[in-house]
Amino acid sequence: MVALTQLEIRTYLPTDRESCRRLWKELTEWHRQIYHDQSIGGPHPEDSFDKHLEKVGGTNLWVAVLESVVVGLIGLIVDDQEAEIEPLIVSRPYRSGSIGRRLIEKVVDEARGRGLRFLSVKPVARNVEGITFFYHQGFRNIGQVELFMDFSEQWVGTKGLKLFHLQFNY
Repeated sequence: MVALTQLEIRTYLPTDRESCRRLWKELTEWHRQIYHDQSIGGPHPEDSFDKHLEKVGGTNLWVAVLESVVVGLIGLIVDDQEAEIEPLIVSRPYRSGSIGRRLIEKVVDEARGRGLRFLSVKPVARNVEGITFFYHQGFRNIGQVELFMDFSEQWVGTKGLKLFHLQFNY
């Protein structure tokens, strides 16, 4: 368990770039693992952080710092009266220590302070840990579901997700 008195949640600084690239790569590795697909994110997934930073700007990113080490990252994509959390990453060794909850609290306060109407998050379907975490943070409304067909036949779905009494793979 992380001692919350030592944890600082602050706005992203340019000096955090490499730490955030490392966190982005870690998130991509998690997605590769749960989807059994090493191609997710390409050969340099950390480069996607730079694209995200360019899109949202540093003022819409916050980091969790513990003893001078960036251990978490959260961002907001703001569009008019709505915002989406993207990403939320807590480095695996620091999970279950309330860092994710503190990052969520930060962006919820930020979204409310900006007078936004909706705050959403879109975890990947197989991220059961993430979905459970977000549910316990108050994200209990479903606004949209994405369905797709795989014509390449490379999708190895896991049966088990039911929605409206319909069986889906995820």
